[in-house]
Amino acid sequence: MAFVREYSPSDITRADIDAGNGWVLLEFGTGWCGHCSAAQPLLQKFLGGYDATHLKVEDGKGRPLGRSFAVKLWPTVILLRDGQEIARAVRPHERDDLAPLIDALERGQ
Repeated sequence: MAFVREYSPSDITRADIDAGNGWVLLEFGTGWCGHCSAAQPLLQKFLGGYDATHLKVEDGKGRPLGRSFAVKLWPTVILLRDGQEIARAVRPHERDDLAPLIDALERGQ
């Protein structure tokens, strides 16, 4: 999985996500968020070990994609398979915080 460095405003819709194929790691946050910046080394290391698409979406008030996933804190990282949410981690600080995502990927749900 290739690590995406920058959050970008996205025109991706929930329908696009729901229609997706394969593994997708959807990361919500902003470039100015301290929690998001602090999580980047952990997420980069994590992403290096798995074959999935990484989407890094800039989130904020009124942004429909984040609201459709009930994102309230940044970063929120959601693992999807074929458009269905499998696991999520909110404000991960250490590898154990990513355990639900790791478990799902290793089981190949």
